[in-house]
Amino acid sequence: MACTVKAILFDKDGTLLDFDATWATPQEQAAAFAANGDELLTKRLLAAGGMDPGTRKTAAGSLFAAGNALEIAEAFINEGAPRSLEHLTSVLDRIFLEGMQKAKLLPELETSLRELHNAGYILGVASSDSEASITTFLRTTGVTDLFSFIAGYDSGHGHKPGPGMVKAFSGTTGIPVSQIAVAGDNTHDLKMAASAGAGLKIGVLSGTGTAADLSPLADLILESCADLSEQVLVRP
Repeated sequence: MACTVKAILFDKDGTLLDFDATWATPQEQAAAFAANGDELLTKRLLAAGGMDPGTRKTAAGSLFAAGNALEIAEAFINEGAPRSLEHLTSVLDRIFLEGMQKAKLLPELETSLRELHNAGYILGVASSDSEASITTFLRTTGVTDLFSFIAGYDSGHGHKPGPGMVKAFSGTTGIPVSQIAVAGDNTHDLKMAASAGAGLKIGVLSGTGTAADLSPLADLILESCADLSEQVLVRP
């Protein structure tokens, strides 16, 4: 690796938590509310968001995989949801926040995160979810103490794949972007890292992204961030 990594900025969904196990039910609730109980419209909204109503799997790069509540609400309304944008966005944020109260870390990830933290790496989270949802997720899973920075779509740093979240992480921690690694399961995460000039772009296969999607954009591909502490990161 060509750079010394001193800080790691993680995506949340599919990178720190089990995406389909965590998000299938909240996505169904969101679509049902947006559709006002219309079952056919609910299925159409789920498909528009990128979730297969039959398998309950979410497609890589879809709105559910990479979009925020505002973007999802806009797409639902464009598909015929009989709701106002402001109200629907607010309710989706609430549904997604409540989903974080039952979220779980991916297997063996807590051990890896604690090893990285104890080794001196500065850790952060950058998500297309809301800041409140990120905070709830970290509290629910008992790892709040490991993270020095969080950024959601509503934190004022812009949206993925723009560079704002990475640059804000750098500004908050004092770590140059060239010494920051960004880890994510989606092309939005890696494009964000590239646009900011992050020193290391890590694609993980624990979420919705595939090796074919991520490999052209990543410096390193892992099955999960649970493997990250065993990789050849240059110590801070």
